Amino acid sequence: MRLIPKIAPLALLAFTCFGQSDSDSNQGNTIESDAEGNSSLQQSSLAKPSISQFFPVWRPPAFAAVPRQIQARAEDHTKPRPRMEGSATGYIENAIVGNQIRLRFDAAFGFQDPDRAEFFYAKCGCYRSLNKTDPEYDPNAPGPGAGIAMKLNFQEVHLNVEYAPLPRLSFFADVPERSIEFTSVTSGTLKNASGLGDFEAGFKAALLASPERYLTFEMGAFMPTGHPSLGLSTNHFSVEPLLLYNQKLSDHVTIAGQFGDWHPVGGSAGLPTSSPNGFAGDVLTYGLGASYDFVSGSDNHVTPVLEFVGWSVLSGFATGPGPASGTNIVNAKLGVRFSIHNHNSIYVGFGHALTNAHWYEEILRLEYRYAF
Repeated sequence: MRLIPKIAPLALLAFTCFGQSDSDSNQGNTIESDAEGNSSLQQSSLAKPSISQFFPVWRPPAFAAVPRQIQARAEDHTKPRPRMEGSATGYIENAIVGNQIRLRFDAAFGFQDPDRAEFFYAKCGCYRSLNKTDPEYDPNAPGPGAGIAMKLNFQEVHLNVEYAPLPRLSFFADVPERSIEFTSVTSGTLKNASGLGDFEAGFKAALLASPERYLTFEMGAFMPTGHPSLGLSTNHFSVEPLLLYNQKLSDHVTIAGQFGDWHPVGGSAGLPTSSPNGFAGDVLTYGLGASYDFVSGSDNHVTPVLEFVGWSVLSGFATGPGPASGTNIVNAKLGVRFSIHNHNSIYVGFGHALTNAHWYEEILRLEYRYAF
């Protein structure tokens, strides 16, 4: 009996602990009275400390935003290119980057000095038939021979395909078929010929792109896939970097321009053959054009175009005149483009030389373009 007063407090303490455990496991029970509520508060204050009170669980608040940021950046790269109708020009290169297929036909008349700077075709083969003691004798002259072409007419058909994997970047390829008719020949004879011309491939990158303007860099590379002795090839590689511009001034008026340099890689020996300067030479190309859209806000458009295109030969030679550097050529081109349902267009144009020096005196161009 003497042990009961000593044991009773210990039993009460054990009961209190077990009661606290029941209270923790039934925290969702409804409090019925203030006294019981006060008791539960006291029991809660005696609850065992949780590890989360000292070491809170770390939850990164920005983690959910990361996928959204990545998605936003991906949307920027896949955003459609600024919408602009294809350039109406027929001779100045198209600054607008996009997917398109072009089929073009050219008929040129009165072509003069066709081997000038090896821009149109390779050095005249007539140098092969010169006396071996002549300083201009060149057994490797690859062009048509043995006569000297004073003038010729030619026709070309081009298939050009452009594909844009990114909104501001496209790649293109151009395959030409050429036919030549020699109309004036001296010191011999030359046979008319036709066949594959020099293949071109390259890319376009839009430096500026908006619904009103495009500023584009284009790089083209020409490969000698034609037969030089038939007048179908320059017989050397060449590159042509171009800066292209297209500006929409109003709903009706658009201007376009280009500036670049055609640069030969290799080429034939110069004149005389021992000259350190090659027969092929650099040629600056430039152009400015304007178009007026008679029909605005419709799927069908009729757009007259006026263009001025020029070439400045910086180096190289030509059979007959000798040095070709300093030759400046300017042509005027007048045409009209018919656009149908934003995907199809047809261009018809005529060009005429404005300077005494020229490549061709007159040219007729027909082009069909399908944009997709």
